Amino acid sequence: MSPEPRFEAPDYKGSGKLDGRVALITGGDSGIGRAVAVLFAREGADVAIVYLPEEQTDAEVTESAVVAEGRRCLLIPGDVRESRFCDDAVQATVDAFGWIDILVNNAAYQKHQQSIDDVTDEQFERTFRTNIFGYFYMARAAVERMQRGSAIINTGSVTGLEGSGQLLDYSATKGAIHALTKSLAQNLVDKGIRVNCVAPGPIWTPLNVADKPAPKAAKHGHDVPMKRPGQPEEVAPAYVFFASNADSSYITGEVLSLLGGETAAG
Repeated sequence: MSPEPRFEAPDYKGSGKLDGRVALITGGDSGIGRAVAVLFAREGADVAIVYLPEEQTDAEVTESAVVAEGRRCLLIPGDVRESRFCDDAVQATVDAFGWIDILVNNAAYQKHQQSIDDVTDEQFERTFRTNIFGYFYMARAAVERMQRGSAIINTGSVTGLEGSGQLLDYSATKGAIHALTKSLAQNLVDKGIRVNCVAPGPIWTPLNVADKPAPKAAKHGHDVPMKRPGQPEEVAPAYVFFASNADSSYITGEVLSLLGGETAAG
């Protein structure tokens, strides 16, 4: 992408909010996931990231950025569509760091289509298996290893609040993620595990513009009041907020929308 998404957040100063904690982030190789990994590390957490094997080079960039913050980073290539892999990823995190107390469900797949007739069975299944099955599998595996005070943070979307005519399947999964967040929060509140969701608007990430022609990609985000897309580094602090018990110990089941000035969603 040109320009490259910004993830280093030079103005963000860590304050030890996540000292001694361990986070597992799916889709941590790029975009929002990479920015979250960097800020978690800056706040004192060790980080494991899950990514597709073909994204190894990007994952190593995230690893270098986490290490530069003085924390450890575990790379776990694989596919969240597979329940067994999700179990193994949580186990690998525990084996490497001793425990897990933050899960960020962030891996996603999307493909724009102009007509419902263009959404194939294969695309529909891949979108749901990545975006909602994967979230459920990872949460189920992580909860078995989490203690009180742990947190799960899901990545939703404005499309799950407002819909999108060209992202029928993706929008449906994001709406499901919002409902899963609220339901899982109710289910886990007695265990002391908080579950929240960040629902961004147009963010400058590979996922959001990968299947758009260049002229359309260049206009990504220009229809919001701020007239630009958000950067991953602008979204990542919301994940720190939900991960930090110092900031959000009384908050669970929330969907926080970050929409560049839009006020109608949700």
